[in-house]
Amino acid sequence: MTNIQGIILQSIAIKNMLLSDSDLIERIQQAADMTTECLRKDHKVLFCGNGGSAADAQHLAAELSGRFYLDRPPLFAEALHANTSFLTAVGNDFCFEDVFARAVEAKGRHGDLLFALSTSGNSENVFRAAQIARKKNMRVIGLTGESGGKLGGACDLLIRVPSEDTPRIQEIHILIGHIICELVEAALFGKPED
Repeated sequence: MTNIQGIILQSIAIKNMLLSDSDLIERIQQAADMTTECLRKDHKVLFCGNGGSAADAQHLAAELSGRFYLDRPPLFAEALHANTSFLTAVGNDFCFEDVFARAVEAKGRHGDLLFALSTSGNSENVFRAAQIARKKNMRVIGLTGESGGKLGGACDLLIRVPSEDTPRIQEIHILIGHIICELVEAALFGKPED
């Protein structure tokens, strides 16, 4: 077996663990329900993460704000790192650990939802954003790796991928995000026609 095949098999193994874990499946459904409820009430969905998790955050925000399957009205979803001037100003003038917290403080309102992505669960800036969100009576959904890290204690709902391997965790985060987007879009606008 080649290394490529081994990597693919690792990814499949984690997806099979996800598939057979009824608690994780229920948590994904809860995340979709929370997101649907938030958007149905005309609240905002915010995302934050670093590095690959930032890319996943921006990707998922685009799926909700643009479209997933359906041509439909846009939904308010935003990745908090997308404003690079804000990100670099706060990082420079305050500290990088507060970049997402300050964005949540400025943009977040009661009833809004924050998706906090961190493969380790220990990204300080993501953790602080979750803390501020909770203080503002927002709901927080965390997507992490197996341990959950300290982020777990700051979330209303934590979805822990059963792996400690960062690339595999990120692959599952985007899968989970796509599932949530599909369920939310179907709940709000109906299922796409075949």
